[in-house]
Amino acid sequence: MDSRIKAEVANGLLRVTVVGDWPLERRVPHWKEVLKRIRGREGWVKAVAVDAGEVGEWDTSLLLFLIQANDYSAKRGIPCRMERLPELVRQLLEQRVGDGAAKAAAPGASREPFFAAIGERFLAGQRGLVEWAAFLGECVLGICRMAVRWRKFRWMDSFSTMQQAGAMALPIVGLISFLVGLILAYQAAIQMRQYGAEIFVANLVGLSVVREMGPMMTAVILAGRTGAAFAAQIGNMKMNEEIDALETLGIQPIDFLVLPRVLALLIMVPLLTVYANLLGVLGGYVVGVGVLDIAPSAYWFQSREAIDVNDIASGLIKSVTFGLVIAAAGCMRGLQSERSSAGVGRAATSAVVTAIFLIIVLDALFAVLFEQLGI
Repeated sequence: MDSRIKAEVANGLLRVTVVGDWPLERRVPHWKEVLKRIRGREGWVKAVAVDAGEVGEWDTSLLLFLIQANDYSAKRGIPCRMERLPELVRQLLEQRVGDGAAKAAAPGASREPFFAAIGERFLAGQRGLVEWAAFLGECVLGICRMAVRWRKFRWMDSFSTMQQAGAMALPIVGLISFLVGLILAYQAAIQMRQYGAEIFVANLVGLSVVREMGPMMTAVILAGRTGAAFAAQIGNMKMNEEIDALETLGIQPIDFLVLPRVLALLIMVPLLTVYANLLGVLGGYVVGVGVLDIAPSAYWFQSREAIDVNDIASGLIKSVTFGLVIAAAGCMRGLQSERSSAGVGRAATSAVVTAIFLIIVLDALFAVLFEQLGI
């Protein structure tokens, strides 16, 4: 028996009756044919009812027709009732409609009460602090083991990391630092020129670069370049179960993976900071001599007068702390990574965000501390 449909609208109810066999190999009616039959009366439809009591043999074509009826009702926001469906069709349709409802409800379901959301964030922050404390404690224990058995420390891994994080980062650190010094000098010149005090551009650039911008820009660059690399490397090792193999062999991942990287950054970040300071001051020198017509000897003399040992020491103290934070954030996020490629990507992103956040917070704390100490 050929497949066909009957459609009528009465009292705001669109009743569709499905008749005949509905195999895939034949042409079967589409929901658009229902709309053609009720053209001009569609605005009166307040509900839909589909009756499948006269269906003979059926295939997925019947299921598709019923899904079209459900989609039409959902689009218009009106109820849809299915009557006398074959049991298997009813089960398949309920599964499909249930999945669609779950997806539609997902955004709303994810909303939680305001105070519950605050509580969840607070607990997540508390767990993060506990994880940081546990990780730093393991690092301290690893340093103690390294002090006792320093001959077994993986010095070659540390030297290799120094090369990757230090020597290979010289071009980008130098370029950024030079441009930062250039920008600071231009901005300072705009203000100093109003008072005829262009020579003090050297003071502003020198102090800004040595105390703040040199350590800060170096740390931010390494957080994005090296911190993310640490998280990705260790995350890949965790995904490939290499860390599990180390633990099975009785090797501490902290000793094998973390400490060589921490030592490398503790050494290289201060050295890169000194390099960044020199390039930043050189950028200010280029603007002072080339644009403001300051004598080269006068610029260098003014810079030396403005920068003293305390300024250099404060920048180096910051850089050591920043190096520790970058290495710790990268390694910890790598060890916490999920065992998937997406998890490794999220770990790398989290390492960069965590490191930069902690760098800025620590820089603010150092500013307050140095002000209180008069440094």
